[in-house]
Amino acid sequence: MKITSVSKYVRISPSKVFSFARLLKGVPVAKALAMTKFSNTKAAALIDKTLKSAIANAENNQKLSAEDFRVENVIIERGPRTRHYWSRSKGMVRPIYKQTSHIRVSLVND
Repeated sequence: MKITSVSKYVRISPSKVFSFARLLKGVPVAKALAMTKFSNTKAAALIDKTLKSAIANAENNQKLSAEDFRVENVIIERGPRTRHYWSRSKGMVRPIYKQTSHIRVSLVND
């Protein structure tokens, strides 16, 4: 059985999340939680939140034990960019883009 959870419009660049997300593919849920807990990056904290949501979906909605699952994959998608402008000399402006991400965690039963 496949369980998914999604966090949308997370305020972090997708390129900063890709590297940590690759480490979790195929890992059992308990080990994945330990990896996210002991990593001190913002990406790890955001993936941890989504992973805990997927575990709660498995336990509460499907009435399944979380120990039987492993992380099938963690998909990072680009979200919309917010933009504003920074004033420069001679009446010009410089655009500033703030990127967002969508984080999708899929768990699969062993």
